[in-house]
Amino acid sequence: MTETTAYDDIGGEAGVRRLVERFYALMDELPEAKACRDIHPADLSGSAQKLFEYLTGWLGGPQLFVQRHGPPMLRRRHLHVAIGGAEIDGLLICFMRAWNETVKERDLDEWILPQIDALARQMRNREG
Repeated sequence: MTETTAYDDIGGEAGVRRLVERFYALMDELPEAKACRDIHPADLSGSAQKLFEYLTGWLGGPQLFVQRHGPPMLRRRHLHVAIGGAEIDGLLICFMRAWNETVKERDLDEWILPQIDALARQMRNREG
C-alpha cells in the first residue's frame, strides 16, 4: 500500500497549477486584495511559476523550488517589500478562495489551511 501526499490528493501538477492560476486571477479581481497585488510585479507570470514550484514541493511533490532557487527562506525573500495586515489579509482571501474553488479534497483543509494562515502571518515585516 502506497501513501499519497497532499500533492497527489489535489491532482498533482495539474491541481497545483489550477490553484496557483486561480489565486493570481483573484488577486487581480478582488478589491480586498489590492494591497497584496500592489507588492507584486505587473506581470505575475514569474511569481506564479515560483509559487507553483514552492507549493509543489511543500505539498509533497517534486522539490522544484529548492532545485531551481535553493532553500525557500520565504520571509527573507520578501523583506524587500512592506508586508503588513492588508497584504496578509489579501493573500489569505485569495488563497482560501482559490483553494475552496479548485481543491475538491476537503479532508486536506484541516491540515493545509491553518499552515497557510501561519505562513502568511509569518511574512509580516511592518506594523499596520
